[in-house]
Amino acid sequence: MSDKRYWQSFAELNHKQEVLKKNKDEFKEELPFGELEEGVLDAKTPRRDFLKYVGFSTAAATIAASCEIPVRKAMPYVNRPENVTPGVAKYFATTFVQDVDVLPLVVRVREGRPIKIEGNTLYPFTMGGTSARAQASVLDLYDMYRIPHPKRKNGKAFQEVPTFDQVDQQVASAMIGLGGAPVVLLTGTIVSPSTKQVIRDFLGRVPNSRHVQYDAVSYSGLNSAYGGRIPAHNFDKADVVVSLGADFLTTWLAPVEFARAYSSKRKINEKAVAMSKHYQFESHLSPTGASADERYTHRPSETGAVALALLSALGGGGTAPSLNPDLTKAVQKAAADLKAHNGRAIVVCGSNDPNVQTVVREINRLAGAVGTTIDTGTTLNHRQGDDVAMATLVEDMNAGRVGALLIYGANPAYEYFDAKRFVDGLSKVKLSVSFCEKLDETSELCQYLIPNHHYLESWGDAEPRSGHISFIQPTIFPLFKTRPFQTSLLKWSGNNTDYDTYFRTYWLGRLGGQAAFDKALQDGVLGSTMQPALTNPVADTVRTITAPITTITTTTTTAATPTGDLATAVAALSAARIGTKDEVLLYQQMSILSGKQASNPWLLELPDAITRTTYENYAMISAKKAEELGIDYKGMDYEYYQEKPVIELTANGKTVKLPIIVVPGMNANTIAVAVGYGRSENFSKAAAGLGVNVYPFARWNATSKAIEYFNDIQVSAKPVDVQKIARVQMHNSYEGRTEVVKETTLATFKARPDEFLDFRKERPE
Repeated sequence: MSDKRYWQSFAELNHKQEVLKKNKDEFKEELPFGELEEGVLDAKTPRRDFLKYVGFSTAAATIAASCEIPVRKAMPYVNRPENVTPGVAKYFATTFVQDVDVLPLVVRVREGRPIKIEGNTLYPFTMGGTSARAQASVLDLYDMYRIPHPKRKNGKAFQEVPTFDQVDQQVASAMIGLGGAPVVLLTGTIVSPSTKQVIRDFLGRVPNSRHVQYDAVSYSGLNSAYGGRIPAHNFDKADVVVSLGADFLTTWLAPVEFARAYSSKRKINEKAVAMSKHYQFESHLSPTGASADERYTHRPSETGAVALALLSALGGGGTAPSLNPDLTKAVQKAAADLKAHNGRAIVVCGSNDPNVQTVVREINRLAGAVGTTIDTGTTLNHRQGDDVAMATLVEDMNAGRVGALLIYGANPAYEYFDAKRFVDGLSKVKLSVSFCEKLDETSELCQYLIPNHHYLESWGDAEPRSGHISFIQPTIFPLFKTRPFQTSLLKWSGNNTDYDTYFRTYWLGRLGGQAAFDKALQDGVLGSTMQPALTNPVADTVRTITAPITTITTTTTTAATPTGDLATAVAALSAARIGTKDEVLLYQQMSILSGKQASNPWLLELPDAITRTTYENYAMISAKKAEELGIDYKGMDYEYYQEKPVIELTANGKTVKLPIIVVPGMNANTIAVAVGYGRSENFSKAAAGLGVNVYPFARWNATSKAIEYFNDIQVSAKPVDVQKIARVQMHNSYEGRTEVVKETTLATFKARPDEFLDFRKERPE
């Protein structure tokens, strides 16, 4: 049994006696009202500002939440609705679809209003799991910043269009006036089979139209490496897991599914003691990295070199690049474990470089993963965005080759790496329509706003894995004058059917009757291991409706997408430049991911798993970098006061100021910053002014034709300011105990399985 003593902060490590002294007063609730700046409780966001000053103690949270509200008396029904019994909840199966989440859910409804969300235990891959985003999504339903009705821009302001018939007539007239110019439908990843069919019908009936799928955080490189279809990853079959920068437990690809599968191999069966081995190579400390058995750091620009070294160590050919000795030794150790567990290992990578992903694909082949832990016969459909198609669209818009742009589930004016060029191109498009629920940075630039239903108000479907369907059904009548964006596409292509009717007809035809359809809605899920089975399967059409990949000459792309050829990938990575100075890495936080829910108060107040910080983004830096900047992170003041030093970061001609958080386990030359912050006030006052938008720090890789989420960065020589940030209570008391957990090695546990029980018996009361 290990005798390690763990520390929770730099202050505890360097000033243990002072920390112990302060811990004696941990639960004192006196609040420093005299120190508060004048007007803090009268500010636009008093709760957030108040918590910045005094932290998240019990009394502070109580006062921050306190406000006078009118007294409302509960009145009984005069005529009670037939299907409503006050106090008795109903449950509806539905699906949450956003970013990396495609989650079958069960929603609890009281008196006609959804109030609580849980996972659907009938879906075999998430097994009832949900995410923080799904849990908080019920609050988005009641967001006062949702667009309440269709609007048309008149000058610089939007005006309501009284009816959907009127807006349909206006859009139809505008499309006729395009003179044959192309119509482009720009969406996020579409995982709905029925919606794909609607889009296919629309493209077939509207001349010169095409569909471009774009994701805020792209997986285009992974898609390209596997021919446009990402295979299923089976962590529950892996005895060895090697991750190259993939935070697969919280943000990468399908984290809820992966966390369930991964954890099944980390639980020890006393009758057959075994657990998986996890190696993590990354640049910043992620929740997945914190869960690894062995973890190693490197620059973001070295990811390709690490992949090449691992390929070479497995006998895949090529010359291993030069890495530091510790990293080289780690790669050799991981490779030996992969060889020893051939067919029972998996390698995943968070890079968006198609060349890196092609090398990782070959590593998995050499490790015997294909057909076991990597199931190429089953696809994961969570991410289908195409970087080249998006770059082509932006160039076409700026060249005047796009007549109309219809936007659903995408916000490139905020999250695209070259947002300015997209905005410039949008101004040259004759007709622009947004189907988004809120007035985001792209919607406010469009000519028409036709808001979509919230998913808790909608009918629909999703296919997260090929052959496995999850249904969406409404839990409440629409709160605003909204409609499904699919209905707009149907009507504008000459089909007067609304999407609700289309959806019902579509699935009645595929399932063979009303009874099977009702059963599918009741269960909420349908798949190859569930009944009823599909009687009329429809082929996946996603690759036939994406934008064609063509060779073009533009400022961002000059050739077709990479072919996934291994020799080409190895040559490209061997010639790739590795940074020698500081680099910035853009990552997603578990709470708000790409920023689509950046206005949700529950998620804004969810502490980060690593830094325990809320509300805004910041620069995660290493201890070495802090010393270079002259920051005394070891002192008591840094730990116990909310003020943190602010540094300037410059990349791609953009400069931002961010407070710093010193984090152990960071690569010395890496500065990590979360995306999703710095939103427009029109999007939400709750999100306005929180952090800065760092998507412009991403860059285009002209060799791989993909977006990279790291870049060279210039850092100010010293802090330029200080800024208060909100963190959960940082000091804790163990009440005399010396540790929280006991640890040992798997080999020791096998040899002495009763050691922990004996320790507990011997421990004094």
